[in-house]
Amino acid sequence: MNDLSKAKARSLELEENSFLDQYGDRPVLEVRFNFYPPCSRAEVFGAKPHLDRSAITVLLQDKEVEGLQVLKDGMWQTVPVIPHALVVNLGGLMQVMTNGMFKSPLHTVLTNANKLGMSIAVFDEPEAEKEIGPVDHLVDHMRPRLYRSVRNFAAFNYECFQKGKDSLKELRI
Repeated sequence: MNDLSKAKARSLELEENSFLDQYGDRPVLEVRFNFYPPCSRAEVFGAKPHLDRSAITVLLQDKEVEGLQVLKDGMWQTVPVIPHALVVNLGGLMQVMTNGMFKSPLHTVLTNANKLGMSIAVFDEPEAEKEIGPVDHLVDHMRPRLYRSVRNFAAFNYECFQKGKDSLKELRI
């Protein structure tokens, strides 16, 4: 996760620790094992459309069962399964830290009618009380600040999700 974060910073010509420096001394790394039982109504046991609360999510998909979809140009697109490959997704936190330079895709997971689907997701998060906002070098007169700073983005994102709100829209200035 640190290497991915540093690579993202270098791609924007930033100091490589620009994102990691906001995380504090005790960042959180969370692993989630997801099981999607077979169901003829794909939306029942899947995941509702959402943005990830992390800066970066690394996902190991099921080798045989598709289910992950991203919203692109107003249409849901299925992410193809590539056995033993990792899917790297940017979460809402990365969109805030990059002042909108990188986008966090709205995504969902659908179940398969006949097969159990599984995935393993790894999320990185800063210390809950660290205030996270756009990196200073990505804000100037040509590109004004788009997001206000926030503490505990994970909890904020979850609250918005429960209320049917978009956390990134709620943070827009």
